[in-house]
Amino acid sequence: MTSAETEEKPPTVLEQMGGVSGMLYSSLPVLVFVIINFATKNLMAAIIGSLAAAVVIGVILAVRKGTIQPAISAVFGVGVAAFIAYKTGEAKGFFLFGIWQSVVYGSAFLLSIIVRRPLAGVIWTFLNGRDRSWRDDKASVRDYDIATFVWALVFFARFVVQRWLYDEDQVGWLAVARLGMGYPLMAIALLATVWAVRRADKRLKAAEEAEAKVKAEAEAEDVLARTADDLLTPDMDELKRVVDAESRDKSRD
Repeated sequence: MTSAETEEKPPTVLEQMGGVSGMLYSSLPVLVFVIINFATKNLMAAIIGSLAAAVVIGVILAVRKGTIQPAISAVFGVGVAAFIAYKTGEAKGFFLFGIWQSVVYGSAFLLSIIVRRPLAGVIWTFLNGRDRSWRDDKASVRDYDIATFVWALVFFARFVVQRWLYDEDQVGWLAVARLGMGYPLMAIALLATVWAVRRADKRLKAAEEAEAKVKAEAEAEDVLARTADDLLTPDMDELKRVVDAESRDKSRD
């Protein structure tokens, strides 16, 4: 087995998010909050239940020796959401953090396009350990701009819909929107990112191959030029030896 075969592959984006199970686990605290709040009409019980669900998720993932990143994210997100709900005294306050988080993320993605550092490319490069050569290629930057704009649309769509439901006091529908506009829309944005990555990689690979071909041709031309020069340039030492030999032959005669 070669070293290339034994080399550990870097985790994919999905693996870094905890896989499909991790993504589902991180959604459970929201469901627990809504179900308990609907069943008991007790905000504090719903807050405690959602926090407990987030902690249980962490324990389960740790026992299974899997990544606990989804649990950490869930505990933090649920903790902030629960604090806001507690301070406002309303169940819908549980979703306020996520609503404003969406508009902040959407603005960040949009701003990154303006400053020519599209976050879709920057984040993908960081997560997968890629180089940043795509930033020197205008076409690749344009592709990542498109993917980044899709991400911005996803976050702004979340904000608009969920903010409207928040103003209408639709707690149940807020939960539906939170889950329905979560990973499904992220999957669409991720597909746009993969599209941009493949186009950029293909273009950069073709450019590298063309550059290598030009370099090889230049080196071949240099070798041919040196060979021709050697063939056309007389060997003065050899010529001298021939002349000396002829002179000695003449002197003998």
